[in-house]
Amino acid sequence: MAFNHGALDATLAAAAGGNAALLRELRTAFLESAERQLDLLKRSRCDGNWHVAAMRLKGLAASFHAEDLLQAAENALHAAPGEPTAIREVEAVIARFARAQARDRQRAIHR
Repeated sequence: MAFNHGALDATLAAAAGGNAALLRELRTAFLESAERQLDLLKRSRCDGNWHVAAMRLKGLAASFHAEDLLQAAENALHAAPGEPTAIREVEAVIARFARAQARDRQRAIHR
């Protein structure tokens, strides 16, 4: 899956309105929320809890136009609770967002 966080960045930038501190806060909030939903997904053992966690993750991704995360959440929706492949896919997407955020933070520090 190709990683493209341009739409996410554009959505966050539009919400921040040019305020760099607010943009960093929004990125952090997005990642923290995604990580919380991933944790719930990992701990889900029944269809209902799995479905709720996957839907929350999908809703978060859709709200911020995070297409890669949206697709991973959609795949999780169609997987059995605890499906390792679905969990690894969501983990990989969130890890890519976290790495991109860390790179952006480093660039901001060095400016």
